[in-house]
Amino acid sequence: MKGERESKSRDHMNSMTRACMLALTLLLCCAVTAPAEEKQGTDAGLSQRENLLMGERIYREGILPSGEPLQAVVKGDIPVVGTAFSCVSCHLRSGLGSLEGGVITPPTTGKKLYQPLYVGTELTRSARKKVPTYFQSIAHRPAYTDETLAVALRMGVDPEGQELNSVMPRYFLDDRDAGILISYLKSLSAEPSPGVTETILHFATIVTEGVSAEDREAMLAPLQTYVSARNYQSKTYQTRAKYGVFAEEMDLSYRMLSLSVWELKGPAATWRGQLEEYYRKEPVFALLGGIAAGEWKPIHEFSEEHRIPCIFPITDFPVISETDWYTLYFSKGIYQEGEAAAHHLGRMAELSEEKTVLQIVQNSKAGQALQAGFEATWRDLGRRQPLTITLPEGETIAKDFLQSLMEMNKPAVILLWTDASVMPALEKLTAPATRPQRVYMSSSLLKQGLWTVPDKARDVVYIAYPYRLPQEEAIYTKYASGLLRGKNNMPINDRRISTRMYSVSRLMTETFLHIQRNYYRDYFLDVISMLRDQQYPDYVRLSFGPGQRYASKGCYIVQLSQGPKPELVRRSDWVIY
Repeated sequence: MKGERESKSRDHMNSMTRACMLALTLLLCCAVTAPAEEKQGTDAGLSQRENLLMGERIYREGILPSGEPLQAVVKGDIPVVGTAFSCVSCHLRSGLGSLEGGVITPPTTGKKLYQPLYVGTELTRSARKKVPTYFQSIAHRPAYTDETLAVALRMGVDPEGQELNSVMPRYFLDDRDAGILISYLKSLSAEPSPGVTETILHFATIVTEGVSAEDREAMLAPLQTYVSARNYQSKTYQTRAKYGVFAEEMDLSYRMLSLSVWELKGPAATWRGQLEEYYRKEPVFALLGGIAAGEWKPIHEFSEEHRIPCIFPITDFPVISETDWYTLYFSKGIYQEGEAAAHHLGRMAELSEEKTVLQIVQNSKAGQALQAGFEATWRDLGRRQPLTITLPEGETIAKDFLQSLMEMNKPAVILLWTDASVMPALEKLTAPATRPQRVYMSSSLLKQGLWTVPDKARDVVYIAYPYRLPQEEAIYTKYASGLLRGKNNMPINDRRISTRMYSVSRLMTETFLHIQRNYYRDYFLDVISMLRDQQYPDYVRLSFGPGQRYASKGCYIVQLSQGPKPELVRRSDWVIY
């Protein structure tokens, strides 16, 4: 077997470029002369935590402990850099593998690698003993050892000498770095996450002080209905598993669900301490939904620090981050409407650089979010920043004030990040001498006031609208309406709380079909990231992908039709940003 493996290794090396051959030869020489303590899988001079952090960086980022990028080859002889082909790219954050483009990436955790791989349903050793013989299957490969795993990482062959898929990089690793990575793989998804028992998955949802009783009930009732329905179904599967009547893996993986309500009182500055106390008393697997009066940031930071998934909270002010991992939002909230306006305006061919864009911002959290979303996107498009006027808190725009601004600046475009109190002043936009080409507004700030845009201004007013159009919603809300009204008597209104929580229950149902018994928080999020695009009541599309934290990435730009009973008319596609 050893001779066969060496023969394959020589053939593989001969296909590389001369530079790759030299690099690999040097690294293999290092492997022969490495000190004994380096072969234990850690750097003896560092703590276990430091070694794991270095292994995590190799796995996730493709960066070696030296700070240099990991080098590798794919497809036999194509040199690649580990930062572009890191382990996490295919095996995902949990290490439990993925399926993409017809390529199945198997688990790479120590718990999976260091036991035989069986064809068909994968069971633990203890569970396999309980399963009837006809349900068992033969081993596809034996368990890895530290030595054979190092060979797989470097040469791409398994413990029996079978070549792995050529898309898997063959990494240039010396013994020390290979040992650090292997030690990290042994720790990856090694133990079930907090909040998991043999029979129960513990979840919580969050409600802050200041949320109305109606909104609180609209958020809680759909979640509680889902948990009750799931638990009723779970009893059947658990009974079958108890008596050894297995139909499928699902019989062994079902857990009952519990849902606690964590009530947060007082100012947002005190929420973190309250969350820590709740979590100390009752560790949970994940947070589902939730609703806050104000920004979600304190809860977001709590989730990040404790690595607790938080799925689709109801908030207009999610944290905007490219690196945070544990909170999955419906969208970027009001910020996203500012983004959408910038993208739509950026396609306006006649808007030359010298023409003025005037931005009037209401001094509120919502106004600031719209301003931030527009300015960040406008800057990314290489445009000159708009002339910005921030209204004093509580002040509305008077007709004369808007007219004087128009006469003074003669803007081609106005961004009105204000509420519906601005509507009477819009009449001033109709004067031919100062008439702007476009006015952009936010449906989230206008609320029901968006239907009051004056007739004479409707041809220049464009509104960012992040949901399905009202005339298209009926077919998508039919099933949600049956659940929410039939079981909970829940109203479906413009706040869209109950329908969004219906989407959470649908998402959880889909996720649990795939998670089996791998109750690890990172895998929970990995599974969600691999789901197909979903079409739920409120959004045209919720799309997922590894590392993506905002599921609805689109927004309509609309105008109002003329007449006393206007409709929203699309002026853009559901653009994915």
